[in-house]
Amino acid sequence: MKQKSIIIILSLVIPAVVALLYVTPKIGGFEIDFLPLLNAIINGTVFLTLIFAIKSIKNRNRKLHQKLIYLALVLSTIFLISYVIHHATHDSVNYGGDGFLRYIYYFVLLSHIILSAIIIPLVLITLSRALKENFEYHKKIAKITFPIWLYVSATGVLVYILISPYY
Repeated sequence: MKQKSIIIILSLVIPAVVALLYVTPKIGGFEIDFLPLLNAIINGTVFLTLIFAIKSIKNRNRKLHQKLIYLALVLSTIFLISYVIHHATHDSVNYGGDGFLRYIYYFVLLSHIILSAIIIPLVLITLSRALKENFEYHKKIAKITFPIWLYVSATGVLVYILISPYY
């Protein structure tokens, strides 16, 4: 029951805090303009880590899989902290492109944002089932969690690439 409460709280609080970043005044006086690039690098690293994690479990290397998933979780947490710091200290950047690429950008951005909120409980539930050694149910939800987490990390990099000329 304790894990369920933690999952629910984190799944609600994290998206709420991120949403508040867009309506609260910015904290001035910080010159930390490298964070968007750092976030893209972290997202790309999470993507690769997840690929290696799925390969390791398919090769029945549970220990390596576990280490790689923990690494992806740590990196995702660092990303979240960096993201919050950046958006607490900087205004949002508007996409300046036009034409078909503009539609692609907003589709990728919107799907990334929605799935970023959805992935939080999925990752936590998947992790919880693994920690309880309930591998049958862990595997079932991991089949949903993995591609979404992979998509979120990949589109995080793509959003950065598309918006970076407008920083």
